[in-house]
Amino acid sequence: MTRFKIYAQMIYIYSAFFCLLASTALTFDNPKIVPKLKTSFVPSRILSSNAPNVEIAVQNIGNISMTISNIGQFGTGYLGAVTDPVTGMGAPSCHFPAGSGINYLYVGAFWIGAIVGRDTLVSIGVDDYYDVIEFWPDPIPRGEIQRRSIQTSNPFYSNDAISEQDVIALYTDTVTNSNFVSVDQKDGRPHVPLNIEVTQRSYAWSYDYAQDFVLFDYSIRNIGRKTLKHAYMGVYVDGDVHHISKTGNDAYGEDLCGFLHTVPAGLECDYLDTINIAYIMDNDGDPESRAFNAKSALGAAGIRVVRTPSDSLSYSFNWWATNYNAANDFGPRRTGTNDDPYRHMDGLLGTPVGDKNKYYVMRHQEFDYDQLFTGKDHTADGWLPKPANANDMADGFDARYLLSFGPFEISPGDILPLSFAWVCGDNIHQGPQYFERLFNPNNPEIYYNTLDFSELAINAKWASWIYDNPNFDTDGDGFSGKFRICCVDSTLTIDSTISPPESSFICIKADTNYYEGDGVPDFRGASPPPPPDIKIMPRLNEFNGGELVVRWDGLKSEMTRDIFSNRFDFEGFRLYQSLSPNPQDFSLIASHDREDYNRWIWHKQYNRWVMPDTPFSLDSLKILFGENIDPLRYDLDNPLYKTYPNSVESIFYFTRQDWNESDLRNINKIHKRFPDQPFPTTLNIDSAKICCPDELVDDTLLKYFEYEYIIKDLLPSQLYYISVTAFDYGSPGHGLEALESKPTLNMIAEYPQNTAAHVEEKRLNAVVYPNPYRIDANYRSDEGGGFEGRGQEELSSDRVRAIHFTNLPHKCTIRIFSIDGDLVREIKHDMPLGDPQSMHEKWDLITRNIQAVASGIYYYSVESEFGNQIGKIVIIM
Repeated sequence: MTRFKIYAQMIYIYSAFFCLLASTALTFDNPKIVPKLKTSFVPSRILSSNAPNVEIAVQNIGNISMTISNIGQFGTGYLGAVTDPVTGMGAPSCHFPAGSGINYLYVGAFWIGAIVGRDTLVSIGVDDYYDVIEFWPDPIPRGEIQRRSIQTSNPFYSNDAISEQDVIALYTDTVTNSNFVSVDQKDGRPHVPLNIEVTQRSYAWSYDYAQDFVLFDYSIRNIGRKTLKHAYMGVYVDGDVHHISKTGNDAYGEDLCGFLHTVPAGLECDYLDTINIAYIMDNDGDPESRAFNAKSALGAAGIRVVRTPSDSLSYSFNWWATNYNAANDFGPRRTGTNDDPYRHMDGLLGTPVGDKNKYYVMRHQEFDYDQLFTGKDHTADGWLPKPANANDMADGFDARYLLSFGPFEISPGDILPLSFAWVCGDNIHQGPQYFERLFNPNNPEIYYNTLDFSELAINAKWASWIYDNPNFDTDGDGFSGKFRICCVDSTLTIDSTISPPESSFICIKADTNYYEGDGVPDFRGASPPPPPDIKIMPRLNEFNGGELVVRWDGLKSEMTRDIFSNRFDFEGFRLYQSLSPNPQDFSLIASHDREDYNRWIWHKQYNRWVMPDTPFSLDSLKILFGENIDPLRYDLDNPLYKTYPNSVESIFYFTRQDWNESDLRNINKIHKRFPDQPFPTTLNIDSAKICCPDELVDDTLLKYFEYEYIIKDLLPSQLYYISVTAFDYGSPGHGLEALESKPTLNMIAEYPQNTAAHVEEKRLNAVVYPNPYRIDANYRSDEGGGFEGRGQEELSSDRVRAIHFTNLPHKCTIRIFSIDGDLVREIKHDMPLGDPQSMHEKWDLITRNIQAVASGIYYYSVESEFGNQIGKIVIIM
């Protein structure tokens, strides 16, 4: 159904477009002004058996909501209004933050060019102004997009998944049917393929540090018989930054393209980090009435390449503003030299039209100045004079960019990799009136210096760290990546032996800071400790109040190393409760964390507080500062001054890492089942059975890692969802906050009632509720008991009705009869003893003939090996 949903929305506009072409000469209009869907989607072909199987998917697990297609494009600018096949809702081009309606993309695409024999060929995902698409998937039934997820609760869960939301597409440039590919605008010849197959994988995560980017991983295979020589790849982006409520030039006519090479490393390192990200942003952030609001586009989006086929490639960054009038088409161009003659590109200064011009731009190794600086004279640096409308371009224009790299060679059958990140970052614009007051096209530096790229930069760094984890030896060769030694504490010294005296900073504490991985791709993000395996034992107290005894084994949570620090960074457990399986409904009811403290150091050289270390236990602080240290006595307003034997003074203060709720003996809180049990001799269960069986419980679990919490005062008739999460203390060296597993990963639904084992042992009678059942009792509400429809709000009331049977043995047969003795429904209850809800069953008030029951008196029977029981049910509809 996916392809039909996409194409059905296109047919009407396509038909009108082709009627127009039939009656007029072939001319081009700005597709953003004159809406049209492209010539390559011919209505008469879209449902034919040999048509490309065009599909889309939406990456929306994180803070970016962006459309991916299997035609070498991302974004919806060239597809028009399409529908997310998973949710049935409109597919956004690229909204950031997700749900904000602020768009950062019209369309982006993959380009590749090479020399094949004596010919110059380029295949592209899109050139949106000139109606060119040259990548297509296979026909139906092949070519469909694949989805995967590492989330076990996700319908697309797969052991082969890389991220929380994988999207995999496969397409080639081998389609030559003129209904789908255009003639070359320069040579006038049909599309000539390079004969490549592209496997495109995109990955997204919901973690705070990873939710602002999507990683793309391409495998480019030569499926032809000829070698592709001097090949170059590129990523083309036409941005359009605006809230979706804006249209026309106010929407797409205020963009600024640029390239950010380096940013300060931060984290107490006096270095510059190379991030090399091409970006596009709005010129002023779109204030209204001289103030920012929820519709203001304050951020930027861009491309950072994290892997290429070779480390020794050359890069080009080019931007241009397309105009079908050659006199007004512009992009920065360098003047020619004897070694590198100027190429006229058919009179166009910016837009590369046709394969040969596109290839020239990709291979030319030219790095354009930022669009914001177009109003300045760059001729002294070897650039052509600025255009007549330079000031107009500098203050925002409908521009696009191409980030390209090469050369490399692809022999027949060879596969080359390419990985890049689509990165968003917010809060670049710092003031709603800065642009209006400070921008001067002749001196744009004043305004440029007000822009804050820090969020874009840190997201770009995290994208590269997930691609290749720093301080992690992936291939086992002993190399874990590149690092710097950063000073995290320094003191000011004065040399009075010279005149005049000279002062300098001396580092008194340094730390190792990894900023790159080992060069082997990981595509793995930092994650919280794995949640524990939990077990819930329901029971009724002496007053028939419901209780749930929650037990869990903390071994894997506590003994899993962090990816980036390679340390055991477990911090604690949190216990959650909910009346529905919806993530937003879980409430925290108990927490345990280790007693540890963050030590903040006053960095005299940088004149700020820094926290370079992982948390300290109280014992470790006593070693450093003496037995009488009380960490929380020294806060920001009352720091600790410590003088070392060499007369060097440092200043500290301390904060709790979490709540330091560390008492594990109090049975009214999260507690250990065996509080006096020492750390185990071995973590291997099989070895423990031999060496030290007294350290085990139930012969399968280590006593030391066994925890318990008792939830009291529960309604026995209510189903509760219980979860225990695990969280860490973060990674200060990477600026990473503490991470916590999701409550939905290990949640168990259980009734606080007698267990089936207890029922069988005591031969208890079954209980039926609500009885009588009244349709007007509103059982969905809290006032009505909440017996129906928790977490199923999308279903109508008649689809969630239920009468509950409890106090059941784990195997029994329930039969409901009419007052005349006719069998209305038979329910086989067969659950493993000890499983959640093994004592409970529901009847949905549907007969065995799949009809809703009528009002009346009904009989029920419960039959099992432990005996039989008969009772009445009253239903008032």
